[in-house]
Amino acid sequence: MSSALTDLFPLPIVQAPMAGGVSVPQLAAAVSEAGGLGFLAAGYKTADGMYQEIKQLRGLTGRPFGVNVFMPQPEYAESGAVEVYAHQLAGEAAWYETELGDPDSGRDDGYEAKLAVLLDNPVAAVSFHFGVPAPEVLDSLRRAGTVTLVTATTAEEALAAERAGADAVIAQGVEAGGHQGTHRDVAENDGSGIGLLSLVAQVRETVRIPVVAAGGIMRGGQIAAVLAAGASAAQLGTAFLATPESGAAALHKQALTDPLFTRTALTRAFSGRPARGLVNRFMREHGPYAPAAYPEVHHLTSPLRKAAARSGDAQGMALWAGQGHRMARELPAGQLVETLAQELAAASTALSTKGERVGEGDGR
Repeated sequence: MSSALTDLFPLPIVQAPMAGGVSVPQLAAAVSEAGGLGFLAAGYKTADGMYQEIKQLRGLTGRPFGVNVFMPQPEYAESGAVEVYAHQLAGEAAWYETELGDPDSGRDDGYEAKLAVLLDNPVAAVSFHFGVPAPEVLDSLRRAGTVTLVTATTAEEALAAERAGADAVIAQGVEAGGHQGTHRDVAENDGSGIGLLSLVAQVRETVRIPVVAAGGIMRGGQIAAVLAAGASAAQLGTAFLATPESGAAALHKQALTDPLFTRTALTRAFSGRPARGLVNRFMREHGPYAPAAYPEVHHLTSPLRKAAARSGDAQGMALWAGQGHRMARELPAGQLVETLAQELAAASTALSTKGERVGEGDGR
């Protein structure tokens, strides 16, 4: 198994790239400086905006870091469904005193321009969400010295990533907060996600490239579990959401442990693609009717989400969070990495000791 990925960071801890202003340079720098692998999220940014954040991050740390890129999405044929959803959201627009966004604001998220920047100014790692890049794209990045990763939610998707030439695969369990990185958005598959430990085992038996486990991981003991299952590292998002360095809104950070928000669910309400967040009023009222139309619905609801945040209304925000959100700790990001590493070491020692005792009990 290639060590190109794990050679980049001494601790098997990857900070998930959370789009929407959460994964800022300060967060990525703190994680990388502590021995993990920090990530910037290029999603929803312009190519120049991504480049400026890369420059800022390079001024904060000399350690390796990564950048996550969204894959362009296929055309959505049923525009009528988006129009119907827009009519349903008219009351929200009136309530927040804002206009709905233009659903036709763009589908490729500046993909080609971002690739050009990443080839001209290579970073240590680039990961892809919502699909698999063309083999020539992965090859070009590799020749530029960049390690490539592709998110997969099934063993079949992981195999597609390996065949295209990815250096590693991110196995994203259904527990993960934010958008599921499915390669094809098929509404009929809603609710059929695979739990992380089962997914890691399936992917490990399907591909030979390294596996990074993602989904609901909040403690070092869980990192030990996925490593024991065959992963080379663990990717954590919600765990870093509450840190001071995170760019998440204060309301979002507070909601993670607020007793008012008791559970998470996958919803299309905010973006048109399945994404896990804290269940709030907007999700309950609009989730059942949101069409499978990404990024049209994302563009449509963007002004609503921003207006809700400005007015301090968490019930109208997209409160992305994984299933382990109640375990969030308000520690500085670097200290959180150190704490996770200590917990991982303790869990690994306990597993080793327990294994020795079992062996003695078997007479070995």
